[in-house]
Amino acid sequence: MGRNKVFDEDAVLLKAMHLFWKQGYEKTSMQELVSHMGIHKGSLYDTFGDKQSLYIRALKRYSENSEQSVKLRLADTRSVKEAIRMLFDLAIHQREDIPQGCFIVNTAVELSFHDAEARECVRLNWERVEEIIADLIVRGKLEGELAESIDADQLASFLNNALIGLRIIAKTITDRDKLNHIIEMNMSLLK
Repeated sequence: MGRNKVFDEDAVLLKAMHLFWKQGYEKTSMQELVSHMGIHKGSLYDTFGDKQSLYIRALKRYSENSEQSVKLRLADTRSVKEAIRMLFDLAIHQREDIPQGCFIVNTAVELSFHDAEARECVRLNWERVEEIIADLIVRGKLEGELAESIDADQLASFLNNALIGLRIIAKTITDRDKLNHIIEMNMSLLK
């Protein structure tokens, strides 16, 4: 007869997500995961599979959480420009209780070259972000906040690329003025 789980699967997945986010895939050992998650090795394998399967589940959870958080924040914005500015601001403002940088960007840099499943998770996340930006641009055009001549898909691709780049540079540059100037340059395209 199998043992019942005595842990909250979602809570331990979030612990794994934070450890992978902080250290990366290669640097995180199974022993560190077991210790950090507070579960037995057998429970980890029975519930999540191997390290790579756990990583992908953690990455998908991060992506879902990030998308929900962004959508909630966007609902509180009054204008399209304010919403897009908020996306850029989120990229440079770090909270002390979470690892630095973006887990998706970290994965793209570390794993996407040799891990097809990780690469696909990254691609899908960036595609959803680009869709969110494109929808905002279309809304801005309809409401007269943005010029009708703007190509929403092309500008969304450009802004998403700029957002990814900002997430990377924000990991190493702490000069807020410089980061804000970068944001302002991107925002100048929305006239």
